[in-house]
Amino acid sequence: MKFLFDFFPILLFFIAYKLYGIYAATAVAIAAAFVQNAVFWYKHRRFERMHLVTLGLIVFLGGATLIFQDKAFVMWKPTAVNWAFGLAFLGSQFFGNKTLVERMMSHAIEIPRFAWSRLNISWVIFFVLMGLANLYVANMYFLADAALMSAANSEIDIDNCNRLNESLLGLCQHAKTMEEQWVNFKLFGMMGLTVLFVIGQAFYLARHVKPEDEPTLEKVEQDQGN
Repeated sequence: MKFLFDFFPILLFFIAYKLYGIYAATAVAIAAAFVQNAVFWYKHRRFERMHLVTLGLIVFLGGATLIFQDKAFVMWKPTAVNWAFGLAFLGSQFFGNKTLVERMMSHAIEIPRFAWSRLNISWVIFFVLMGLANLYVANMYFLADAALMSAANSEIDIDNCNRLNESLLGLCQHAKTMEEQWVNFKLFGMMGLTVLFVIGQAFYLARHVKPEDEPTLEKVEQDQGN
C-alpha cells in the first residue's frame, strides 16, 4: 500500500494529462503532493522526508512549468527527485551510524552490516540510472520539439496538430507522440523498473537473513560482556 501511496501524485498526473494536457496535469501533481504530505501527517503525526523532497521539487519545477509555460521544467523533475534521493543515500554511506536503507528496514529484518552497505549502494546506483533514463526519454521529446520549432520558425501547440499544414503535421504529431511516451514512462516505466528492482532486492535480502536462533555478532558481544 505504501508503494502505491508514494506513486499517488504520478498516477493523478497521468490521468490529468490524458484528460486535459500536461499543464493541467502539472497543477494536479502539485496539489496531489500537498495532499500526500497532509494525509501522511494526519495518519502518522510526522512527515516523510522523501515526500517532502518530492513536494519541494514539484512545487519549484512544476511551478516554473506553469509560470513560463515550459514543459522542460516538469520533465526534469523525475531526474531531480531520483538524483536527490541518490545523493541522500550516498551521503548516509559515509555519515552516521546507519545507512538510510538500514534505518528504514532494520526494524523489520536483520542482516549483516556489509549487506546493508551493499543494499544502500545498490539504491544509489538505481536512483542515478533512473534519473538518466528519464533524461533519455525526455530528450527524445526535446529533439522532436526542437525540430518542429525549427521547421515552423515559431512555437507550435502540439495539442492542435490538425490545424497545421502537411509539411508540419508529421513533425507535430511526432513531437506529441514523444511527449506521450515520456508521460507513459513516468508512470509505467518508472513504476515497473522500481517493482523489478525491489523484487531483486528481496532475493538479495533472503540470502542474508539470519535465522532467529542464530546468534548475531551484537548478541555474542553482549553475552560475553555478561
